[in-house]
Amino acid sequence: MSRRDAQRSDPLPHRWLWLVKLFRWYGCRYVRKHFHAVRLSKSGHSLTASDEPLLIVLNHPSWWDPLIGLVLSRAFADRDQFAAIDAVAVEQYRFFKKLGFVGVDTKSLRGAAEFLRTGSAILSHPRRVFWVTAQGRFTDVRERPLALQSGVGHLAARMTSGSVLPIAVEYTFWTERTPEALVRVAEPLLIADYPNLHGKEWTSLIEDALTRNLDVLNTEAMTSDPAVFTELLSGKTGVGGVYDSWRRFKAWIRGRKFDASHDAGTRDAQPGAKP
Repeated sequence: MSRRDAQRSDPLPHRWLWLVKLFRWYGCRYVRKHFHAVRLSKSGHSLTASDEPLLIVLNHPSWWDPLIGLVLSRAFADRDQFAAIDAVAVEQYRFFKKLGFVGVDTKSLRGAAEFLRTGSAILSHPRRVFWVTAQGRFTDVRERPLALQSGVGHLAARMTSGSVLPIAVEYTFWTERTPEALVRVAEPLLIADYPNLHGKEWTSLIEDALTRNLDVLNTEAMTSDPAVFTELLSGKTGVGGVYDSWRRFKAWIRGRKFDASHDAGTRDAQPGAKP
């Protein structure tokens, strides 16, 4: 078999580890600049897993989802990670393949078959992670049903070991000018616990679990309470410009350490606050 034939028979992109690390560093830096924080719900499951294959299924509320996934991927940095992405994007940015992105054509039967073939190849080995935004389109976090595409269920049905991990993502504004990225991890669905489920049944099971997870996250988001979450990544605070310069000057006059967060001004205005 020639080298070209071997490459054609292997559905997995060849990852460049140095590029993966560089892109993860850049992605986290980019998220810091545009978000107040990335927060993980304390009421959910932890971002840990066994050495068995892991299929991570997320809802798809925003363009930011792959970058938030990049932040979360640090929890599995010692594993081979791949992610499904629109096939058009892979064609436009070929280096995505070197990062482990797998192009998916959601508009054809051939694309669906290719997704199953590639996903099965990824999840047939231990210590591998496959990230999938299973709604296939940008969808508001309040929309029900989630209407997951059936391919994710058929992929889970083909797994012989490992687990499916539903992860809910939501973006919201609290007290800062930059948004919060909120994440909640559901209990893993162990493949061994559902040995006889077919593809459609798996899709329904995953959608139910992700819906319940997202419902809880929606409720926690409305509390605007950082204490409900663990901070995974901290980003921008304050308004900037003349406003923050004036606040910084006032803090200096009062002999205080300047806190750029909007809550700091609220605390200073509360009864009993020190002058």
